[in-house]
Amino acid sequence: MLPQMILAAVGHTPGLSRQQQAGLVPDYLTAPAGNPFVSGWYADPDTEFYEGQYWVFPTSSYAYAEQTYLDAFSSPDLVNWTKHPNILTTKDVKWATEAYYLYFGANDIQEDEDAEGTKVGGIGVAVADRPEGPYVDAIGAPLIGHYYNGAQPIDQDVFIDDDGQAYIYYGGHSHANVAKLNEDMISIGQLDGGNSSGNGTAAAQYKEITPENYTEGSQMMKRNGTYYFMWSEGGWGGPDYSVSYAMADSPLGPFDRKAKILQQDDAVATGSGHHGVIHVPEADIYYIVYHRRPLSETGRDHRVLAYDRMYFNEDGTIAPVQMLVHDNFADGKAIGWKFYGDKVDNWTVAGQQLVGVCKGDGLAMLDTNFTDLVMNATVAVSDGTRERSDVGLVFRATNLGESNGGASGFSLTGPAVFNGYYAGISAAGYVVLGKYGGNNGTMTTLGEGSVSRLQAASNYAMTVTAIGSEIKVYLGNTDTALITATDPTYTSGANGVAVHAAKGVFGNVSVDKPT
Repeated sequence: MLPQMILAAVGHTPGLSRQQQAGLVPDYLTAPAGNPFVSGWYADPDTEFYEGQYWVFPTSSYAYAEQTYLDAFSSPDLVNWTKHPNILTTKDVKWATEAYYLYFGANDIQEDEDAEGTKVGGIGVAVADRPEGPYVDAIGAPLIGHYYNGAQPIDQDVFIDDDGQAYIYYGGHSHANVAKLNEDMISIGQLDGGNSSGNGTAAAQYKEITPENYTEGSQMMKRNGTYYFMWSEGGWGGPDYSVSYAMADSPLGPFDRKAKILQQDDAVATGSGHHGVIHVPEADIYYIVYHRRPLSETGRDHRVLAYDRMYFNEDGTIAPVQMLVHDNFADGKAIGWKFYGDKVDNWTVAGQQLVGVCKGDGLAMLDTNFTDLVMNATVAVSDGTRERSDVGLVFRATNLGESNGGASGFSLTGPAVFNGYYAGISAAGYVVLGKYGGNNGTMTTLGEGSVSRLQAASNYAMTVTAIGSEIKVYLGNTDTALITATDPTYTSGANGVAVHAAKGVFGNVSVDKPT
């Protein structure tokens, strides 16, 4: 079981006012510069806000033996992220051999190992004088190193209530506990009403709070006086990993399961779970930060970090979270995009736009699989090098790759090819909707249109809708489709952009399901 980190800093300002943040309020529907919002295989993120910076502390998502370090990421605006590598490593926690964090789970101990005393492990704590570390072991041993109430000591979350009392929520193997942390933050206090099958004073220290369907990944937050206990369900290595929650009037529960709020979406990602929550200071704005598995990845450890907006209903319940697809390239990166085409093709990010300069034909694709869809982007095209030089949007694309040439369309040696649909524009005002298929990348035209000659290198809004077999192409801010066609050939696939012997510039790319 991959462990989770949680940070509780003593002596740090927990947050700054909106005025101290120079009026910056990150109010987004999803990660505006795209999910994943940082590069690399990571999972089990926890979050904090310190001195004007949002922090994410994830697990490195590799085999257990390779989890010998902790990285962190910080951002002033939830768009631009700075990586802080190796803020804690094995040299700082001698007893941890497989994974370790701040409040961290280490060594993945199992009940039978613990009973025989053959393996040291559980939940530990490390300390530092600043969020980015370096951290050192605080007590030289696990803080919680045994099973109580059947709960594996992993996946901890530390919550500090309004009165200053700190609680630690944790548990794997389908059992969850809560305990009080003493004022020193490195020892367990007494908790009236506890129950345990353990020894000594455990009955007064650990209370079982296991809700229905609980697997692991405890998380606690408070909003408008209500306590929200959240957790992960399903198996973390599979596609059905998900997040559910309960509400209570007390930090000790009882916690009765309300509903599942985050789960896989066959169009976007699978295995979505084990999360933290970001609350924007002095605003009723919340984001769920979680890991998920890209659609094309099958390895259980191939997980990435994402966040989406989390909304509350009028009665305080949490609305289901929608995993949205959007990239405005404001971070100067194209994380999560894959590129296909001639070796001379050049894809960069500049001026918060994705730029493709292709002597041949090139594709930049997202790892999505939409059926019915609405796709939007700004598109700019410069005159190219051959009669048909255009750029545009690709959708319902499969069999992405490269070929050795063909008759037309994607036809140069080694270009990108795919099966799917393409809507493109040229600087001459030529607009086309076509479908590609076969090894030679031949395009069949489904519809054509024209507009007044476009101003080269100027951005134009382009929208494609595909609902069932009906496809429409819009150019500019209009409700009237420039091209309408019916074709049942391709029903689902990936989304992206394409450049045909030209310079294409793309911005504010989004894909959504029709409402």
